[in-house]
Amino acid sequence: MTTEADAGGFRDGADAPPQRAAGEERGPELSIVTPLDVPGQPRLDLDRALEAILFIADEPQGVVQLAAAVARPVAEVRAAIARLKADYDGTGTSGEPRTDVADEGAAARGIRRGFELREVGGGWRFYVRAEYDTLVADFVLTQSSSTLSQAALETLAVIAYKQPISRSSIAAIRAVNVDSVVRTLLGRGLITEVDTDAETGAILYGTTELLLTNLGINSVDELPHISPLLDDGQGGFDLD
Repeated sequence: MTTEADAGGFRDGADAPPQRAAGEERGPELSIVTPLDVPGQPRLDLDRALEAILFIADEPQGVVQLAAAVARPVAEVRAAIARLKADYDGTGTSGEPRTDVADEGAAARGIRRGFELREVGGGWRFYVRAEYDTLVADFVLTQSSSTLSQAALETLAVIAYKQPISRSSIAAIRAVNVDSVVRTLLGRGLITEVDTDAETGAILYGTTELLLTNLGINSVDELPHISPLLDDGQGGFDLD
């Protein structure tokens, strides 16, 4: 959308902006109206929009992917991520720069959050800060039921035998969505993120020492061979 100033005109009584001196450095271009703005709806702040997406994302989100989601240039998304990261680290404040309102975010600076925005595998994702990791892990474990569902057991078996394996590969094997089950297993401390796929950036999961302890084995090499446990495929056929 083009404003009157963009078109070269100014409202009655408004002064034209001062001319820049020769060689004066041009400041960053700041958007007032963006694709996030919907007529008749409150204006959406870019930083808050990215924050909302990252909050519900289970996998690291690349800058290009985020830019496509909010219909904004990649450069603006990178700047917004930098503001969010500084905000959570307590060294800055987030909120898209505005040219139509005064800066009211200065008072929010200096609050270091218990989580951080971390770049992993070419994307961005929220993580608990290292100093709170043990506390959160203990909380999750004490809040969890001791019994795993059948779906969780099946997913855990897939990870144990196929690790390292991505969430999408697990879903392909089980032919169901496994997002919530993987979160449950992560919360129980039975699986962990071990690597990222070099091509897709997807997180690869593997089992933990806790699982080995619960199973009473020293390594996954001691897991029973799976082939004798599989159906021989003869079901439904008459055998001589």
